[in-house]
Amino acid sequence: MSMNHILRMGMAALAFMASAAPMAVSAQTLRVMEGSASGALNVPMNRAVVVESDRPFAELSIANPGIADISTLSETSIYVLGKAPGRTTLTLLGADGRLISNVDVHVTPDVAEFKERLRQILPGENIEVRTANDGIVLSGTVSSAERLDRALDLANRYAPDRVSNLMSVGGTQQVMLKVRFAEMQRSVAKSLGSSIYARNGSGSVIGGTGTLLQNGIPPSGAPITTAATGALGLGFSVGALEFSVLLEALESKGVVRTLAEPNLTALSGQEAKFLAGGEYPIPVASGDEKIAIEYKPFGVELNFTPVVVDGSQINLMINAAVSSIDNTVSLESAGFTINAFKRRETSTTVEMRDGESFAIAGLLQDDFRNLNGQVPWLGDIPILGALFRSAEYQRSQSELVIIVTPHLVTPTRGEALALPTDRIKLPSEKELFLFGRVTGRGAAGEVARQDFSGSYGYVME
Repeated sequence: MSMNHILRMGMAALAFMASAAPMAVSAQTLRVMEGSASGALNVPMNRAVVVESDRPFAELSIANPGIADISTLSETSIYVLGKAPGRTTLTLLGADGRLISNVDVHVTPDVAEFKERLRQILPGENIEVRTANDGIVLSGTVSSAERLDRALDLANRYAPDRVSNLMSVGGTQQVMLKVRFAEMQRSVAKSLGSSIYARNGSGSVIGGTGTLLQNGIPPSGAPITTAATGALGLGFSVGALEFSVLLEALESKGVVRTLAEPNLTALSGQEAKFLAGGEYPIPVASGDEKIAIEYKPFGVELNFTPVVVDGSQINLMINAAVSSIDNTVSLESAGFTINAFKRRETSTTVEMRDGESFAIAGLLQDDFRNLNGQVPWLGDIPILGALFRSAEYQRSQSELVIIVTPHLVTPTRGEALALPTDRIKLPSEKELFLFGRVTGRGAAGEVARQDFSGSYGYVME
């Protein structure tokens, strides 16, 4: 290694020590001039600071030894140790008993290490750390609620239960949740039955099976009635006996489509509720043997609590339901007829990003029923046994899926939002009574002429 290289390295080291030494001295010492100190003495808790006086002192005193402890290093140097957060006064007296200076001592929690750890764990966050009495005050703006929680958790490790949060979360903190309920129900039912009865010449019934026997034998010559969609009746006589045969056939198919798309907006961390439907009265027993009325909500219900975790990451606590009154099931109670409810409900917690979709619930149900009834022995007879048998076939399928999509949204001006009623114009008396129009001329007429058999709805960006 050349001599010039060694000299350059030495000069660089001396320059670094010269630049760093004043900072260390100014950070850990306080110079006291006669009559006053050059500034307040800030002492971190469990740390020591040196006080230097320009005059030799003969006596020292600290107002509150529980806050700070002192000891002499020389006749002009004092060692001050912070013990507990607070304020106290250090007094210096000369050999003649005259006051040299009163030094204001502030003992605060040691936040130097906390600041360093905060920069390591949350780099790039604009968080300011201050001390207040024996606690820590955090202020500034963080990028997400998750980072705010991390900063508070770290601060509580240095000052348990003594952290003041003045931070705010930047970015978009309002979430619009779009929920789609889509359900398809398909059903098929087929039935084929036959019945027969015989009557003697005096009109007395000898025997019978099936519908004719269950509904009562009609008088001779009267028409046969049945609830089936298709029926064929035959009658013939054998001597003094009259025979009647009834064949019934029924086939039915049905499709039910249910689609609900509730949208709801809420602030991050706040619960929002939505109900589009009504309330059904239900009688319940109350005191003194009286009947009270309670109301059960039904319709499209949505409760959710969004939390913007980090940037566009959204945590969702969702409770969504679609219910309707079921008129096929009822209960008689205390003179009231109470109907049952059909209800599809889910409650879950998921996490996704802005604009992503998640199928949080789904159901595929397939019910099958096959019933065959016959008269014993007679139904087993080949060909003729069909007159003594009946068969029923039923199958129903149901498919349900619930999809959620969150969006980070911000407010906009009211003029930019379109309402379903904006394009509808009320008709004038002339248009209503003379031409039979239910909407007036203009944009509403274009809406009235649209074909809603295809896609329809709205788009929100």
